[in-house]
Amino acid sequence: MKQLPIGVSDFRDLIVGNYYFIDKSAFIQEIVRDGAKVKLFTRPRRFGKTLNVSMLKYFFDITNAEENKKLFQGLSIESSPYFKEQGKCPVIYLSLKDIKEANWQDCNRRMRKLLSDLFDEYKYLRDSLDQRDLKNFDAIWMEELNGNYFDALKDLSKYLSRYHQKKVVILLDEYDTPIVSAYENGYYQEAIIFFRTFYSAALKDNLFLELGVMTGILRVAKEGIFSGLNNLAVYSILNERYSSCFGLTEIEVQEALEYYQLEYNLQEVKKWYDGYCFGNVEIYNPWSIINYISNRKVGAYWVGTSNNVLVYDLLEKSGNDIFEDLQLVFQGESLFKTLDYSFSFQDMTNPNEIWQLLVHSGYLKVQRIDEGEKYAISIPNLEIYSFFEKSFLNRFLGGIDLFQEMISELKRGNIVFFERKLQSILLHSMSYHDISTHEKYYHNLVLGMLLSLTKEYHIHSNQESGYGRYDLILEPKQNDKMAYIFEFKVAKTEEDLEKKAEEALQQIAEREYYIELQKRGILHILTLGIAFYGKKLKVKVK
Repeated sequence: MKQLPIGVSDFRDLIVGNYYFIDKSAFIQEIVRDGAKVKLFTRPRRFGKTLNVSMLKYFFDITNAEENKKLFQGLSIESSPYFKEQGKCPVIYLSLKDIKEANWQDCNRRMRKLLSDLFDEYKYLRDSLDQRDLKNFDAIWMEELNGNYFDALKDLSKYLSRYHQKKVVILLDEYDTPIVSAYENGYYQEAIIFFRTFYSAALKDNLFLELGVMTGILRVAKEGIFSGLNNLAVYSILNERYSSCFGLTEIEVQEALEYYQLEYNLQEVKKWYDGYCFGNVEIYNPWSIINYISNRKVGAYWVGTSNNVLVYDLLEKSGNDIFEDLQLVFQGESLFKTLDYSFSFQDMTNPNEIWQLLVHSGYLKVQRIDEGEKYAISIPNLEIYSFFEKSFLNRFLGGIDLFQEMISELKRGNIVFFERKLQSILLHSMSYHDISTHEKYYHNLVLGMLLSLTKEYHIHSNQESGYGRYDLILEPKQNDKMAYIFEFKVAKTEEDLEKKAEEALQQIAEREYYIELQKRGILHILTLGIAFYGKKLKVKVK
């Protein structure tokens, strides 16, 4: 039985090591047949981008062409008429997946080292260069501060093309990693100035370029990285073309499960790892499938492979509408949103950017519902559900245990202990949020923590009932269970907490927020007035 390629992303290592391999070499045929000079593929992390780019490297590279040819024996590309393109071009391959520095100085230093190592692979070119080009080559090679790093890829393509008398293939893997890291660490503007020129110089109007292929998670658009690339074709999860080239189809998953004698658990695997839709093709998460086969049990494998900082950051900055939409998603409903191929760091407060990020990063699935840009958005599978349920609680609310203890006290009617647990969560959450004087902030906080209860409750926020609009209701899916009505107030002083909590409780009674629950046959209703002041709170109940 073949080994599983866990962590193996080099195509040659995978083939030579005789790992289990799902043939995606039809991707090469599509690449050659595609008329676009520069192609950008955006997919979630660990969906096979690096392996596919590595496969392109070994296919096109003029160096060791005959040896590399053997790697493709028995694969679908071998019988393609486009196989004649194998070994015909010099290749520049650069992966930026590890450029995740804390500041611009370190990022700049890492880029110089990365480009120096790249030039070292081609030091045989030095003997063919004139004095001027040799000086430029050596400045990059020796990591000199005065090296022309902006034009490094363009210059290297010129040297290679002249030496081999062939135009060059440039492969850039995970191009957006340093940009995302720059945003997360506060040096975005400095980074974008460098990378905008760095990528454009290599891919725009480069006379020595035969083909350019880039991969990433997001298309960073509005900042101008691609503004000058009129020869760029973008293929995201929204496109039908290349839809089955990344991730695993259901047939591929079935074959893998049969090979490892796990076909009996296909339905459980489907619930956990299926649900993605790339273009018009149903796709499974490949990283999760491989790890499931290795461990022979279902679990959340993919969601733990990233720190999810950008997702958390957007959720922290999001408004009440986002949490209300997430509430619907948690309850198995679909949202209807307008999406495109681009993501803007300049407009992070725009709710649409949040959905762009969650979709293109693999946290939500999409299905086109019209000929335009309207899509139905939903949670794809149980693994992603577990991310929102567990990781969200850990990040924002002090941990799953604390949250569950709080909910248990609420269900038992132990309001004193419920108040204590909620107070602990509030103290924890303040390390991630600014203290607010606005009720909306606390409303979002409580709504966010209750989203994981959608298996047991329908969660309603800011809806009309009785003679007004309540803040939050937990409606049990079983009518004989307890329902909960929450009303929130913000006090101006700590001494006013008690008074404001009473006011909130009185408002529920006077405006009869419980009417709609009673109409639905729910008779057990607990009303809670909660007042906040900074990190302090008071709960009153009836």
